[in-house]
Amino acid sequence: MRRRRLSAHLFRSTRTRLATLLGPPVLWLGLIYFAAIFSLLSTAFFSVDEFTNAVVHTFTTANFVDVFTEPAYLRATLLTVGIALSVTVLCVCLGVPMAFFMAKIARPRSRGLLVALVITPLWASYLVKVYAWQAMVQPGKGVIAWLGQPFGLDGPGFGRVAIVLTLTYLWLPYMILPVYAGLERLPDSLLDASGDLGGRTWRTLRSVVLPLTYPSIVAGTIFTFSLSLGDYITAQIVGGKVQMLGNIVYQNYAANLPFAATIAIIPIAIMLIYLALVRRTGALDNL
Repeated sequence: MRRRRLSAHLFRSTRTRLATLLGPPVLWLGLIYFAAIFSLLSTAFFSVDEFTNAVVHTFTTANFVDVFTEPAYLRATLLTVGIALSVTVLCVCLGVPMAFFMAKIARPRSRGLLVALVITPLWASYLVKVYAWQAMVQPGKGVIAWLGQPFGLDGPGFGRVAIVLTLTYLWLPYMILPVYAGLERLPDSLLDASGDLGGRTWRTLRSVVLPLTYPSIVAGTIFTFSLSLGDYITAQIVGGKVQMLGNIVYQNYAANLPFAATIAIIPIAIMLIYLALVRRTGALDNL
């Protein structure tokens, strides 16, 4: 009983010290973040002088009318969401088995090495990785086309498929690491108990592993979906003529800042809706 009180006291004192140390930086970063969001929202309601390109600080909803009435922007929104969802699904399909192998099948001595191998691509430059994929996906000359020559297959070329493949490679570690952390906390005794009760591999995965690691998978999808939703450099390099929302913001930033701010609000709104849906599932409460 005395030990419990002592441990509880130490926990409370440690939590108080962390709150004291981290409180001011977190508050400062929060103020900067919300100030930037407020500036973005307010700029979307302004207009631009046609002759000087200067921002006119007069309230107007013309930018929102243009965005929601022009079919091209609706298509760009649907395309961006579709690419982000495709990347997220691929990351789940690839990342969950890899994380399971790392956490439950690989030898304990090699797990640290596997984690290091997953993290290593994050040390490389973003542009280097994207340009490497540009060399891989280009038709006729790329690595994928060279590998597919014996089978009569060509590279995917520049377009949606190339964007999805490149973004999947870029953000896959952000899926593997949370799932790996969740699987590490999963007791091996539960897997043994499932096997003793007659549960085969797929039944154990479906009834034991996936329900308990679901919060970690959801956490990974938040990373992959949000990062894909706001990306625009990948589309510029390997996307060909494909235009995502980020590209529209980039193209209009210098010429029409209020309109670019209006387009930028769309991914923010989509992400808020996604987070609200995720929160309703209760997955974030169990992280």
